[in-house]
Amino acid sequence: MTSPEQEKILVIRMLGLGDVTCIGVPAVRHLKKQYPNAEIHVLTYAAGFEVMALAEPQIKTFGLKSGEWPEDIIAAMESFLGLAEIIIGEAYTKVINLDTWFMPCFLTRFLKDAGEKVEGNYIGMSIADLVDQFQKQTLQPSFVNDPSHYMQSTWFSMVRWHTTWWESEYLPERGYPEFYLRTCCGWQSAELDMHIEVKQSSKLAKIRKNKKVIALATDARTAERTYPYAEELKTALQAAGFEVWSKFDGSQSIRETLGMLKASDLLISVPSAPQWMATAVGCPSLIISGMVDPRTLMPDYATDMSNLPASVESLVEGVVGIFDDSTDDSTDKSTDESADEAESNTY
Repeated sequence: MTSPEQEKILVIRMLGLGDVTCIGVPAVRHLKKQYPNAEIHVLTYAAGFEVMALAEPQIKTFGLKSGEWPEDIIAAMESFLGLAEIIIGEAYTKVINLDTWFMPCFLTRFLKDAGEKVEGNYIGMSIADLVDQFQKQTLQPSFVNDPSHYMQSTWFSMVRWHTTWWESEYLPERGYPEFYLRTCCGWQSAELDMHIEVKQSSKLAKIRKNKKVIALATDARTAERTYPYAEELKTALQAAGFEVWSKFDGSQSIRETLGMLKASDLLISVPSAPQWMATAVGCPSLIISGMVDPRTLMPDYATDMSNLPASVESLVEGVVGIFDDSTDDSTDKSTDESADEAESNTY
């Protein structure tokens, strides 16, 4: 038997940046409390390195850097098998995969088949069968592209991940991160602590003394989530007297972006990673929902769902209303508000 003092745990959370922030960081902190004497490492990808380094600088982080995750599945398998060699060499007592993407689940299945103690998600096919079907060209594309086809888990409640859970009677106050960690993973005592301590932007802090500062994040990984009237919205907000900035394109470091968010009064964003980055530094968020049900995210404020883009006029009116309803900075609604309160903040 391995004593808690001897535990060496690997946490896998590679994609995406928002999930590393809202799931990976709280998960690591939960495990640190559960295993106070354990050595904990994190396997991540690209910007996930910087997020974890800022949130938990004492944690060893490794994985694939930007550009090292090939799009070609065979090349990707080779890269991930290289990671498997490193992981097996580290002799972890437990490997926990919080990821739901195919390649991390492929990696976990390989480790499971190799005799590693695996917890969490993995693909529901042996590596030998996967390679055989690929070589015979009988592998169904849906098995690689659809998590409901490829993903299995040691967590029984992970089956809830495939449901419209936000339509159930129980609605997590913290949205998806709470649902995922407490319900799907069964970590009911997880505290959802995704706070990241950074210095606020001194430039924006000075501007903030005279006007409200708004961060604008209108691009998403998919075209249907991207807000098409970004420039018009920025111009209208500036005309209404707000300071507006938007630098979520990777042109600056995560630390700089978090520092700017910390010095901002509000983030306006489509459903994407910036919401969780804002939450990490205590900046309230208004989500342009589109066709994403805001109950999955539970932001401070959200537009109603619609298959048409929210009008610039309605967004500006909503932002003005948010600040008119606030007597001072201390009255901003926190992300811990109840489900009923969050639903009442749609417009």
